[in-house]
Amino acid sequence: MSAPGANLKINADRLWDSLMEMAKIGPGVAGGNNRQTVTDEDAEGRALFQKWCEDAGMTMGVDTMGTMFMRREGTDPDALPVYVGSHLDTQPTGGKYDGVLGVLGGLEIIRTMNDLGIKTKHPIVVTNWTNEEGTRFAPAMLASGVFAGMHTQDWAYAKTDAEGKTFGDELARIGWKGDEEVGARKMHAFFELHIEQGPILEAEGVDIGVVTHGQGLSWTQITVTGKDAHTGSTPMPMRKNAGLCMARILDLVDEIAWSHAPHAVGAAGHIDVYPNSRNVIPGKVVFTVDFRSPDLAVIEDMEAKLRDGAEQIADTMGMEIAFEKVGGFDPVEFDEGCVRAVRNAAERLGLSHMDIISGAGHDACWINRVAPTAMVMCPCVDGLSHNEAEEITKEWAEAGANVLMHAVIETAEIV
Repeated sequence: MSAPGANLKINADRLWDSLMEMAKIGPGVAGGNNRQTVTDEDAEGRALFQKWCEDAGMTMGVDTMGTMFMRREGTDPDALPVYVGSHLDTQPTGGKYDGVLGVLGGLEIIRTMNDLGIKTKHPIVVTNWTNEEGTRFAPAMLASGVFAGMHTQDWAYAKTDAEGKTFGDELARIGWKGDEEVGARKMHAFFELHIEQGPILEAEGVDIGVVTHGQGLSWTQITVTGKDAHTGSTPMPMRKNAGLCMARILDLVDEIAWSHAPHAVGAAGHIDVYPNSRNVIPGKVVFTVDFRSPDLAVIEDMEAKLRDGAEQIADTMGMEIAFEKVGGFDPVEFDEGCVRAVRNAAERLGLSHMDIISGAGHDACWINRVAPTAMVMCPCVDGLSHNEAEEITKEWAEAGANVLMHAVIETAEIV
């Protein structure tokens, strides 16, 4: 297949203006966005995206999970489409770029191709996956997970938010429950552009992250049971302090993650202490240990070391301990050919690049199970994301979208 010329570039001002226009829908309180999945704000953002795509000559399909597929025809009606996209939903205190850059970067590819009269053999489909964030309705990457056969649609529809509303009912309420069977589409390839959500690219002064792998994840919920007692009148030798037991286990978690440096990480982000009173020794704690690594064997080793070590700590302290695996997914190795297309695009455009492992989950991680997939990453300021202060530069967005365009057009075969 022939590669597009190095002078082929997107319209950076138009991409940036689109990002800023979308950010007006569901504004946050501190400059970011609150456009959570299947809310009225989500519906408004979808409608704007639909209008822009249809203005660019694309046709829309929507599946029964609400995922939007905006298609630009190719010259071969029998050729499988090349898909590109990400998500428009945000965290409750999310930024303007997480997910959105990947969707509107896909739209900008089509606009640029229209401007220049570029045709491809394969159709190109720009995709907005429903509920990637998983904040309102857990888990994350919900629609792409159903698409890839990881979840059933009935299970997804039954997920509830904090108010007890179901995903299926809310999707229907906002008018974005399509009629297309989820997962029926076949893909030639899928590409996703995303901000890094980490500090590596900015710290290294590198334009483009060529994502070769996605980290696997393991969530283990641990319950330690000791004994509530008065903090002032209970002698130290007679205490069964569940909080202290947790602290020692968390020190172990840190030690385990460091033992698999540099790519493994581990911490506990969710912690509940009971009764959580100033003058009561904690009688019970419930916390979730989050281990991540691009190597499944490493994850399994960390899980085993955690269980063995935590049991020893609890036994020594006279505590009861229970473990429950509450979440996780295996590491992802992205398609060699698609990754090569991303790397070649960066080199063709004269952009600095480095191989990188995604520390977060993305729709691409599920789609990789059913189609050749790769990701492009651009830096974000201080690696900050899932925060209204999330920021990128126009130049970073432009570089990422240009690499995305070259990889997509090369894969879709320019004619």
